[in-house]
Amino acid sequence: MSKKPHEETRLAKYIERRVLELKARKSQLQIASEAGFPNANMITMIKNGSSKLALDRVPSMARSLECDPAYLMGLALEQAVGDTAAQAIIEIFGTPITANELGWLQEIRGASEHSDPRITSRSQTAIRAIFGR
Repeated sequence: MSKKPHEETRLAKYIERRVLELKARKSQLQIASEAGFPNANMITMIKNGSSKLALDRVPSMARSLECDPAYLMGLALEQAVGDTAAQAIIEIFGTPITANELGWLQEIRGASEHSDPRITSRSQTAIRAIFGR
C-alpha cells in the first residue's frame, strides 16, 4: 500500500501548483495559517498526497489559496469519495459554477439581451477561438 494514497489526485496537483503560484506573495506557513491549520506541515501532506483535504476546510483553503471554492470543492469531492461518487453528487446537485464561469454567463446574458440563445456551431467556434482551440 502506498504511503501517499492521494498523490495522483487532481486536488493534490492543484494545491501544489497554487502554492507555487502564490510563493512570491505568501509562504506556505501563511497559507496554512489562513486555512486554519496549526502548521504548514498539513499543506505539505495535502500537496504530496499523504493526506486528504477535509471537505469542511474547503472554504478557508480556497480563501487562502485565492481560488474559487466551487472548483476546489469539486476536486476535494473527487478525492474524498472517488470519481464515480463525485460524478453522482454532481449529477444530482448540478455542476458547481465558479465565479469566473458566472462572469462569462452574465456577459452572455447581457450581450444576448437575456434571449436564452442556443449554442450554434458558429458561436461554439467563436468561443473556442478565444481560447485558441
